[in-house]
Amino acid sequence: MAAAYGLYTHIQSNKRRSIALLLGLFFLVYLMVFAGALVAEALGRDAPIDLLIRKALQDLIWAAPIATLGTIVWIVIAYFFNQTLIDAVTGGEEVTRKEQPRLYNILENLCISRGITMPKLKVTQDEALNAFASGLNEKQYSITVTQGLLDNLDDREIEAVLGHELTHIRNGDVRMLVIAVIIAGVIGFFAELLFRLMFQGGFRWSGGSRSSSSDRKGGGAGLAIVIAIALVAVAWLLSVVIRFALSRRREFLADAGSVELTKDPDAMILALRKIEGRGELHGATSAVMEMCIDNPREGFADLFATHPSIDSRIAALTRFAGGHDPGPLSLPDEEQSPEDAPEQQEQLPDSQSGPWGNDTPPTESAPKPFLPKEPPVTLGGERPSGSSAGPFPGPWGRPRQN
Repeated sequence: MAAAYGLYTHIQSNKRRSIALLLGLFFLVYLMVFAGALVAEALGRDAPIDLLIRKALQDLIWAAPIATLGTIVWIVIAYFFNQTLIDAVTGGEEVTRKEQPRLYNILENLCISRGITMPKLKVTQDEALNAFASGLNEKQYSITVTQGLLDNLDDREIEAVLGHELTHIRNGDVRMLVIAVIIAGVIGFFAELLFRLMFQGGFRWSGGSRSSSSDRKGGGAGLAIVIAIALVAVAWLLSVVIRFALSRRREFLADAGSVELTKDPDAMILALRKIEGRGELHGATSAVMEMCIDNPREGFADLFATHPSIDSRIAALTRFAGGHDPGPLSLPDEEQSPEDAPEQQEQLPDSQSGPWGNDTPPTESAPKPFLPKEPPVTLGGERPSGSSAGPFPGPWGRPRQN
């Protein structure tokens, strides 16, 4: 696999796309404001559709500075408090070397080996096996791992996971994902506001001029509301496309970057096999799951999946990095469930069970079988002199009498 860590073309592409996403955010906000103005005009008058659209455009021009300021405030809040919000959702808590010496030392060694500024290290008390990186700049960057990951992965595998997340930070993927989360939040806020306006009614747009009763009756209100709903759907769909336009190729590159850092493709493969199907963070939003090393939440027919499948990622590591795939793995606590333990104890009640079943071996108190006492045998198979018994039968029968 080609070395992906430090691919400057990929980093520069992420920076350009980050700017494009922010510009796209303002476009979507203006689109939502126009849809809201159109609904407000339709609720306020029953006029031809062309008049309603023209009035809605006037309202948009009036409201654009307010919408721009509100969006900037939203971005500033997200810039400074994005990590606080993510920690509130996941329960992540920052740890030090004293609290997590094993995890802290592995991350520190990786950062020192490449001269990388060490991000903050956080642990969330979740049994799921997952990890993610977050932040918008070097002062905010952090890597969060679950307690389940620490309990089930060895040092090599944890090092591979941390290398994967460090690559996301270096390549600028984390910044892109956070911006996508901001866009989804803004569009969701305006969509909810607009639907409240539509279904609760009674709202009057104060920006545009109100026509008198001499306005023409054109019956365009219903059509205007339909157009507004369509615009909201388009804005929401575009926000989804923006989120999922973040190429799934970033996960392949992060896997490759981990291999370059650790020089151990098998560790990355084993980590992915253990994480496979066990990464669901309960209570986490979809936006947070998109930042994780594995997102088990799949879209329709994998069309909206934010991550490539584990099998495809392992196939790439096997083909290009020379790794070896052991196939799906079960964790130690999955090999024997607690419910099966009593049944096995009933089958083998104690240590007296032998290899041929549960038969109790004879003890000293058990009666011994009767065996007739035989006098000692001399060479040649004959009884000693004075014995009343005949010749001693050897292993091939009784000797012939002469």
